[in-house]
Amino acid sequence: MVVPSLTLTREQVAARILAGETLFILNGKVVRVPQSWLTTHPGGSLAILHFVGRDATAEVEAFHSDDTLRKMQGYTVGNVETGEDGWEPLVPPIANGWVRRSGQDGRAEWYNEAKPLKSSEDTELSPASQILLVKKENIDECGPSLPTLQPASSPLTLKLHSQHLAAYKVLHKRVVDAGLYKTPFLTGYGPEFVRYTLLGVLSAFAYSKGWLVPSAICLGLLWQQLTFFVHDLGHLGVFRDWNVNRLVAIFVADFVGGLSVGWWVDNHNVHHLVTNHPTHDPDIQHLPFFAISPVFFKSLWSSYYKHVMWFDAFGKFFVSIQHRMFYIVLSLARFNLYALSYGFLAKTAFQPKRFRGGRWWWWLEVLSLGVYWCWYTALLRGCGTWRKALLYALVSHVVACPVHIQIVLSHFSRSTADMGVTESFPARQLRTTVDVICSPTIEFIHGGLHLQVTHHLFPRLPRHNLRKASLLVKEFAKEQDLEYAEFGFVEGNGDVRGVLKQVADQVKIVGMVADAEIQDAIKS
Repeated sequence: MVVPSLTLTREQVAARILAGETLFILNGKVVRVPQSWLTTHPGGSLAILHFVGRDATAEVEAFHSDDTLRKMQGYTVGNVETGEDGWEPLVPPIANGWVRRSGQDGRAEWYNEAKPLKSSEDTELSPASQILLVKKENIDECGPSLPTLQPASSPLTLKLHSQHLAAYKVLHKRVVDAGLYKTPFLTGYGPEFVRYTLLGVLSAFAYSKGWLVPSAICLGLLWQQLTFFVHDLGHLGVFRDWNVNRLVAIFVADFVGGLSVGWWVDNHNVHHLVTNHPTHDPDIQHLPFFAISPVFFKSLWSSYYKHVMWFDAFGKFFVSIQHRMFYIVLSLARFNLYALSYGFLAKTAFQPKRFRGGRWWWWLEVLSLGVYWCWYTALLRGCGTWRKALLYALVSHVVACPVHIQIVLSHFSRSTADMGVTESFPARQLRTTVDVICSPTIEFIHGGLHLQVTHHLFPRLPRHNLRKASLLVKEFAKEQDLEYAEFGFVEGNGDVRGVLKQVADQVKIVGMVADAEIQDAIKS
């Protein structure tokens, strides 16, 4: 593929973005994403929109195969002028609440979905580079302007973070050369499938004997273990072919588990790319039940869910006791996944065909979910009474909850600050992610999610190779003077609950201050 010889300046790239083009930088070249591709991107449009105007080389190479990277060359429109420290990034319009949508005449136009709330201080919680989104107000602007695309001052230096990116590229090559992208089917998934089969057989056998609680426990454990397998399939970390990964994932997630893998992939890709950003990462947006940072008191806008996360009286009450309700809420989390899954499928029912999967993935998911509810409701009816059926449903769902605890341990105690567009991909992942230390003999319980730091740096890496890769990542972190955080499972639970309590205490303090102000106003 012949790359256009045109060389674009930073100002020219900015002008084209303001004119409505979707551009990002890949290995010193400008990639233009047509609207037709943006709406059919297998990873969702947000995965692209968060990197408009930025050098997305590390992220793109981490998430895509060599074949896909070669195909991207066909969308290159030129090279870019870069200084000795690399490309000076622009702020994506979506970071300030600007998106493109069809106007009344059918043409794409800028639309402001939320108001940017920029930091007026420079603290660990709220650095000067931070941009959060809140409910929009009436504005006269018809689109973003050049100042909108300019990043705020930041203590981070482009030179240092370009150094991180160069070192990460070397690290990635070491991982590839070590053969760690090869899936160990026999030694890795062999024992996993023995466990899946054993749990399924035990559940069926216990049910046939009328031992409902043991049957429900085994079914819940099966769901928990299969969640890890679906996670691998969604990241293309098992088979190299997208269609095979998705077909198997739909069978396991939808048919066996009743959850939409399409929703999970769409949600999870965004989480990986904007990890722990209060406005953009859906995996930390859990109001009214959880708030892992006081910034959620501002009733932020979610760019993923497209609604305001109101910090109302209901939220204040639950957040004030969130450290006490932590395990109770997570024990019922699977029921919330049903709502998120089916809401996603309803939302995407009339969306354009995806480049991968067309429309068959949607129909197959709906069919598989229908079959799931047929066999699961039949299972509940077979319990005999509604009380036994309710008990079976609760036990099977609660037993599957350790996977939710595992997931939140990886991020809830880490930084939620927005360090701006200068921060490199590896620095961001190391800052916002933590590993859970465990013995190799029991790591199947964690399903590979205990090695989150390495997984976030190499999301397509088969999980059974993460331990080997983590040794290389630790060397990289030490060389680049970046923190590689890890803690034990018990310690991690304590840290997360500690963070939740700190935020809960601040809710109470805010409430006391407000009450005192009201009393002063009454007296005066």
